[in-house]
Amino acid sequence: LQASEGIAEIHDVQRLFGNKIIHLGKVIKGSLKKGERVAAQVNEDIRLATARNHTTTHLLHKVLRNVLGAHVEQAGSLVSPYRLRFDFSHYSSLSAEELLNIEKQVNREIMRALPVEVIETTYKQAREMGAIALFGEKYEDKVRVIKIGDFSMELCGGTHLTNTGQAGMFKILSESGIAAGIRRIEAVTGFEVYNHILAQERLINDIARQLKAKPSDVEKRVESLLNRIKEQEKEIDRLRGKLASNSISFLLESKRTMGTVDYIVSQVEGLDIEGLRNMVDNLKDRLKSGVIVLAATENDRVLFSAGATKDLVARGVHVGNLLREVAKITGGGGGGRPDMAQAGGKDAGRLEEALNQVEAILAKQLGIGS
Repeated sequence: LQASEGIAEIHDVQRLFGNKIIHLGKVIKGSLKKGERVAAQVNEDIRLATARNHTTTHLLHKVLRNVLGAHVEQAGSLVSPYRLRFDFSHYSSLSAEELLNIEKQVNREIMRALPVEVIETTYKQAREMGAIALFGEKYEDKVRVIKIGDFSMELCGGTHLTNTGQAGMFKILSESGIAAGIRRIEAVTGFEVYNHILAQERLINDIARQLKAKPSDVEKRVESLLNRIKEQEKEIDRLRGKLASNSISFLLESKRTMGTVDYIVSQVEGLDIEGLRNMVDNLKDRLKSGVIVLAATENDRVLFSAGATKDLVARGVHVGNLLREVAKITGGGGGGRPDMAQAGGKDAGRLEEALNQVEAILAKQLGIGS
């Protein structure tokens, strides 16, 4: 707002005290006096960008009703210079095909350069004209109708384009659910679409550089790499199976005996918790009668898995309780059933100390040496 001796920069505009429109801002130069006449100057670029998103929101609303059905109703929206957000009632997520169709139809109405007409009339006449009103919104007797060619007509008080062609282009960025039966579309128009395309081009070019390929060959190059990874994963699985087989043979040879009870306690490498569990099951089958406690490290964490055959569970062995005590030494916890358990720890440096306690705990459970 510019006066004869001062300028105020406006940060917000609100409707307060009934129909009073209040400008909120800060004097950045000179001073303003009560009752003084001022000239209001709007930032043209910001206003036009906002109008692009607002007019396109009306197009989107109409297209959604055309594509998804008349049950679609606006449930909220945000119009800014940089993007638009539109919330609407719908019972399911939108498919990629539906989103593409919606985006295409909105852009078609933009390219038709439809005239945007502002009509001030009564609420009753606006409804008789077929203008859409927001459900639950309270309107005064005199209302403002935004009519976009022969395509859309809604009650609205915001800033708009003079024709849809000024929107340039429309691009959906995301579609998501925000509540039961409420979906949300976020999109951009005008220069923000251009900026979005530039960002995508930069991304593709960066990927192409890393793949040492032309941007047009990125898809083929990625497909080739994925096929190679699949083949390598198969080879890794084969080698893991071979390693596991060798490890099982080694572990069976490391079997120890306490009285008449066979048991295996060992640290193994390169296995996750599922791998440990599978190895424990395999060793139980091989031993026929015995107790197995295995451990591995993963990113400074400790993983434990243990198992016991039914005959030893009947004699008092409970590997869930055993592992709970062992894991405590490494700053962790866990447990499970008498015949199968798993646990985790935080201090890999104390793993050897923890495994050394297995024999004493097992002896106590079996009542040996007590």
